[in-house]
Amino acid sequence: MLLLAKLALGMTATVAVAGAYTFHDGIVRVDVDEFREGGQHVHVWAPAAIAPMALHMVPLHHLEDAGEKIGPLMPTIRVLFKELKKYPDAEFVDVRDHEDHVRVAVHDGKVIVDVNERGDKVHVSCPLAAIEDAAGVLAERSSGLEPTI
Repeated sequence: MLLLAKLALGMTATVAVAGAYTFHDGIVRVDVDEFREGGQHVHVWAPAAIAPMALHMVPLHHLEDAGEKIGPLMPTIRVLFKELKKYPDAEFVDVRDHEDHVRVAVHDGKVIVDVNERGDKVHVSCPLAAIEDAAGVLAERSSGLEPTI
């Protein structure tokens, strides 16, 4: 009985550590709602760590073009994320036109994009750290190096 209790404790600890690692960067949230007859409602919440991990599974020949484009921009991207971390609550775009509204902001370390137009509503939220990690993995993998996360 004691062995069974130790086994259960070990499994519980493993699941807890794996869950903590998976969600350490936060959650990517994508909500799309179409408010009309036959409209779709899509709500996806996923661990933010999934994007850099998924880039490890993409064959290198599919990343060549993206790597060529992002490679020269990596110094700028690194500075951008360094500066964005200094402004945890900043609004970059807020446009209203009658019934339509577009907002792009950073709040609590997450990039938030909200689009409301007649009949449609889109909300995307992604942690800055996840975007930064994915850009770094993309640049390193496309240059043929094995990334260090």
